[in-house]
Amino acid sequence: MSDTPDRLEAARLDKLAKIEQLGLDPWGQRFDGHIHIDQARDLCPTEQGVDGQTVRVAGRLMRWSDSGKLRFAHVQDYTGRIQIMISKNDSDEKLWGLIECLDRGDIVGVEGILRVTKTGEKTVFVKHMEILCKSLAQPPEKWHGLEDMETRLRQRYSDLIYSEGVLERMLKRLKIIESVRSTLRGEEFFEVETPVLHAIAGGAAARPFKTHHNALDIPLFLRIALELHLKRLMVGGIERVYEIGRVFRNEGVDSTHNPEFTMIELYQAYGNYESMMDLSEKIISNAAKVANNGATVVPWGEKTIDFTPPFQRAKYGDLFREHAGCDMHDSAAVAAKAKELHIATENRHPDVIINDVFEATVEEALVGPVFVIDYPASMCPLTKRKNGQPEIAERFELFVDGLEVANAYTELNDPRLQENLFKTQLQGLAEEDSMAKMDHDFVRALKVGMPAAGGMGIGIDRLVMLLTNTQTIRDVIFFPLLKPEVF
Repeated sequence: MSDTPDRLEAARLDKLAKIEQLGLDPWGQRFDGHIHIDQARDLCPTEQGVDGQTVRVAGRLMRWSDSGKLRFAHVQDYTGRIQIMISKNDSDEKLWGLIECLDRGDIVGVEGILRVTKTGEKTVFVKHMEILCKSLAQPPEKWHGLEDMETRLRQRYSDLIYSEGVLERMLKRLKIIESVRSTLRGEEFFEVETPVLHAIAGGAAARPFKTHHNALDIPLFLRIALELHLKRLMVGGIERVYEIGRVFRNEGVDSTHNPEFTMIELYQAYGNYESMMDLSEKIISNAAKVANNGATVVPWGEKTIDFTPPFQRAKYGDLFREHAGCDMHDSAAVAAKAKELHIATENRHPDVIINDVFEATVEEALVGPVFVIDYPASMCPLTKRKNGQPEIAERFELFVDGLEVANAYTELNDPRLQENLFKTQLQGLAEEDSMAKMDHDFVRALKVGMPAAGGMGIGIDRLVMLLTNTQTIRDVIFFPLLKPEVF
């Protein structure tokens, strides 16, 4: 990157110098008493020729006419836009001098009277203006905005300003997360914070990011799940507990995966996986209403998804039989189906093969929202088994149009069985890919006594995707992971 400004930046630097010559601070000062732009629009009269009240608003210049004795602009804050008009005849020399130094992208504060123009546009007729920040960067072409996707992702600050709908979508993300918190407060859950650095990469089947603590001279991992610390807190007496946190998995990047992502995990004492189904319906339907003006039927591509409870519930084995065309307990038929799908079978646990076939044949057919319940037990080492069916785990995954959104269990609280499962790695999985990592302290916690409980994890980014009709995860994360930029 050159240290010499291009001609456009040089022109802005020249205007910045002129602002300073006027005795004004081009980087702005405190601007009290302003209201949000949506409030100003609500206060504006609807009849022409009627003066409204005097208001103060602040924001970024999104459209700017730079010639003539009447100057028009659109000022934008996070709540919307409003037109402003400045007349040379109503301005003193210093104000007009400032006006001539402004560009699209600058941040200003204005004070003026609300009126409707002859064209019916709500407008602030400016009597006073302050520069709050001179922008030195040239905005993108005003009709098309930022078009290069890599530029948009790297320069999310500009993407939020100039790309249509991005700021609205990201604000919806924040509202969805607040809705989740609100629902859980209503259910008497407590929000906590647990460690990000773990000595054992447990609680999920994923490759961790590895690091090293110099002072203690120990290897550590960025957490791949929130589960085991939250369960320790439930042992300690916090009977309804959750955390919304960042989780890190050293894996690929695609339309539904980012190595750093946000999830919620929650645990409810004296519940089970059915309790979690009921709770997830409340969480998701409430969030859908917040993101879609009270509606639970939301657009998704060319489809619509109905998040009105109750959601469909279907057994893993029944779905396998329907879509794979064989019984999951018929090992010969499963092996034949795996061969047909080019899925490896040699030296692999039968249930790993079954799950690979399930993913290949069933998941894309799940329009949903649908709870897939009762998984093969060997795939779920932290899950309680069904009474009388030890081969089946009380687990569900929630799918929407083939996308896994939530995962929940009736939590295993037998310390003897848990310790045994930690010792048993599934064939066909490398140790780093298995959930069955020995955690002696967690077993010790279970020996103290953890109540029967339901637990659930929800991928916040995927939930936001679904509720904002966004097809790629990078578009709902403020700063998705990218290769470093070369300057």
